[in-house]
Amino acid sequence: MRQRFSWSALRLVLALAFVCAPAAGLCAPATTDPALTAADLETYFDGVMPYALHRGDVAGAEIVVVKDGQVLFSRGYGYADLTSQRPINPETTLFRPGSISKLFTWTAVMQLVEAGKLNLDTDVNQYLDFKIPPRFGKPVTLRDLMTHTAGFEEVFKNLVVPDARSLPGLEGFVKAWTPTRIYPPGQVVAYSNYGATLAGYIVQRVSGEPFEQYVARHIFAPLGMTHSIFLQQPDRQIDRATGYLAASGGPRPFEYVGDVPAGGLSSSSQDMARFMLAYLGQGSWNGARILRPETVNLMLTPAFEPAPRIHTMALGFYGEDRNGHRIVGHAGDLFTFHADLHLMPKDGVGFYIALNSLGKDIASTAIRDAAFQGFVDRYFPGAQTPVEATLPSAAADGRRIVGAYEMSRRAADTFGSLGTLLEQGVMTEGADGTLSFSRYLTLAGAPKRWREIAPSVWREVNGTSLMSAVMENGRPKLIATSDGPPVEVWMPAPPSRSSSWNAPLLFATFGVLALTSLLWGLVPLIRRRYGQSFALVGRRALIHRMSRLAALVDLIFLGGWLIVMLEIGANPTVLSSLDPWVRAIQAVGVVGVVLAVFAIWNLALVWRDRPARWWGRIANTLIVGACLATLWFAFSLHLLSISLHY
Repeated sequence: MRQRFSWSALRLVLALAFVCAPAAGLCAPATTDPALTAADLETYFDGVMPYALHRGDVAGAEIVVVKDGQVLFSRGYGYADLTSQRPINPETTLFRPGSISKLFTWTAVMQLVEAGKLNLDTDVNQYLDFKIPPRFGKPVTLRDLMTHTAGFEEVFKNLVVPDARSLPGLEGFVKAWTPTRIYPPGQVVAYSNYGATLAGYIVQRVSGEPFEQYVARHIFAPLGMTHSIFLQQPDRQIDRATGYLAASGGPRPFEYVGDVPAGGLSSSSQDMARFMLAYLGQGSWNGARILRPETVNLMLTPAFEPAPRIHTMALGFYGEDRNGHRIVGHAGDLFTFHADLHLMPKDGVGFYIALNSLGKDIASTAIRDAAFQGFVDRYFPGAQTPVEATLPSAAADGRRIVGAYEMSRRAADTFGSLGTLLEQGVMTEGADGTLSFSRYLTLAGAPKRWREIAPSVWREVNGTSLMSAVMENGRPKLIATSDGPPVEVWMPAPPSRSSSWNAPLLFATFGVLALTSLLWGLVPLIRRRYGQSFALVGRRALIHRMSRLAALVDLIFLGGWLIVMLEIGANPTVLSSLDPWVRAIQAVGVVGVVLAVFAIWNLALVWRDRPARWWGRIANTLIVGACLATLWFAFSLHLLSISLHY
């Protein structure tokens, strides 16, 4: 999976380093395209990678390029471990490729399809010992799982756990909770770790072997991948790279992944090279076959189109076409390890890069993107983007898709809905008729501008990216761009979930509650300083104080959730031990619901008082409004929920 983040100026610096590297002589005018040779790759990457790692505060990286059935280039940069200054050995040093693990799960699925034990279009319930609940009148199939169109909402719990004892086990993970299916199967792409883990469980049940053992026997062993493992054993005898948030920040503990088939692999770059060579070799490498040629062709063929003219999903792989070349691949991200795998089947080329640090401002993503884009542009340049006229109807067409959008990959029935709200993007129209989307930025961090060059298709101004909208009854059903992999799209946020008013209301509510709580503590001190007594007595004073207590409790409730979201972002392992905190925050929220009655009661009394100060009426009206807004967020974002699944 990809990290979600905002681009920074660092990405521009790193991208330029790959495009114009003085050490590689890339700034000089070239009369011919460089040849893809081991010598040129060495010159190119040796010239840019050390600088990129230093600038991005990344400890180490490995790159391997394969071509025409052999490893053309393999090199480690930086360190596998900074404390011991241990170098990276591409043959033996194990990195964590994150969600690239899914490609091995899909390979295992297709092996069982070849054996006649699985069918891509059969209801997966036939292979399970529990039921995926019916919804939308359609069953979930393995084809849906492989194209990420099963329609599951996002899952967070137990994706990463603090230690081996906390691992839920494959069966425990898939049975603990079946995420809500929020889209009909086969219609909307929404990346799903749960879906891939479910496929791994099916492999385990149908093959009769533990998933990790099946992959080791049927994929690793035939390909000679002797330095690859799904078992999560931080054995000191294994040459594992150490993970870092930033090279300057010290090492991080081993990341135990709960959804093993979706992200639990550890592998060396040379082993990943063998895996790429097998796919480029029509399922065979060095005399060993893991898949039939027709199966490989099926897996690499477009299988789902999220939107017209945008990258397509293949079976397990996603399209990344560039410069007129067919490219499929997959990205992988844990918290400290990050990797990309790319295949160019028609060119017989594979490219793999892995890093053991998140890096400064998520530099790991900038480095990966710049490294591969620089590689393709250098060795496989394409024709210039054609000059396309802007449609006369561009302004009118653009106005139809203006508004707030939420990711298709989202939480729906859990407190993760708060994150979904905060991650929404907004489409706006400029005075010149171009569109801007707040989530798509230029290298310098400014929103990109798009102009319509075909019905419901926009080209980036001064760029090559495309944005496409799927329209339904004259309104947008979804939008997608070629800027990222086709594993998620943007869908119009319903008015009730729109960040255009929910986000300002949330921040305003927080502000009112915070100011009320602050003044509640300060006003008595001010009165004492000037010798003034509190005018209200008896029951009236109690109701007043309870209304202020309601504001304080609601502040703690909303603040608690914001702290939880920040902590999850900083340390995902807390998701395995969050239940007590969730229940504690929810208990505070329940108290807030009760106290809201006193805030409303107090407001009624204030408005009834004759005479009454206008500022008192306004202040108490704002307090009641904030309490009611807190109730809205508590229930609309599922912050108060009986379930502890998320």
